[in-house]
Amino acid sequence: MIEVQNVSKQYILSKQQKKELETNKASVFAVNNVSLTCTPGKVFSLLGANGAGKTTVLRMISTILKPTQGIILVGGESVIDNPEKVRSKIGFLTGSTNLYDKLTPGEIVKYFADLYGLDKAIFEQRKDMLFTKLNIHQFSKKRIAQLSTGMKQKVSIARSMIHDPQIVIFDEPTSGLDVITAHSIIELIQQCKAEGKTIIFSSHIMSEVELLCDDLAIISKGNLIYNDSMHNFKQAYQHQSLTEAFIAIVKSNSPKLTAAH
Repeated sequence: MIEVQNVSKQYILSKQQKKELETNKASVFAVNNVSLTCTPGKVFSLLGANGAGKTTVLRMISTILKPTQGIILVGGESVIDNPEKVRSKIGFLTGSTNLYDKLTPGEIVKYFADLYGLDKAIFEQRKDMLFTKLNIHQFSKKRIAQLSTGMKQKVSIARSMIHDPQIVIFDEPTSGLDVITAHSIIELIQQCKAEGKTIIFSSHIMSEVELLCDDLAIISKGNLIYNDSMHNFKQAYQHQSLTEAFIAIVKSNSPKLTAAH
């Protein structure tokens, strides 16, 4: 489970940043007083336009960024008090992950397995399962520099999932990928759900959100403006597509806040 309670992320602005933003304010909130709950066995979609603050929320959950205020619990552990324990519980996949060009997929995945302290037998079992599911075996001995974007993303998935995390964060995981690679990621997310994992899925591809999502939240200009189940969302906006409803909510910036189910 992931619990985000009244979380904000504030940045102090430099003179240059004030000039660029055309403001006299000393600081700005990238995320402002956001609360949400993600439960096991469900896919929670966090939506927002570019610059809305959703990636900042995901990075705070994954301990990459530290909240300015508020509480984030991941699997019962505080991201501030026990960041190492939090990192051991999560897998974080983003569409902009960098991999070391000179290593092979097998070497990269082994390196991360060692960081997580995986037993050799468990590592081999997990690696074979992931490499088979993602069709990595056919290029497992090539250097990362020789791989296509889709191949690299598959390696990123294996790296993120090698320790069998119970909490998985997917931030724009299919962005820029071919249909077949994107489909393999969708299947993996569905498998994670079937295994009872806690899943956050952030995407601009609304068809994927509609296919996968159980609960969803929408963030705009750092503020949470919608938080409810996909069922209730469809009931409330049944005459609009998901894209049309999303645009309408963001434009109106109407605070339709409820607890996620």
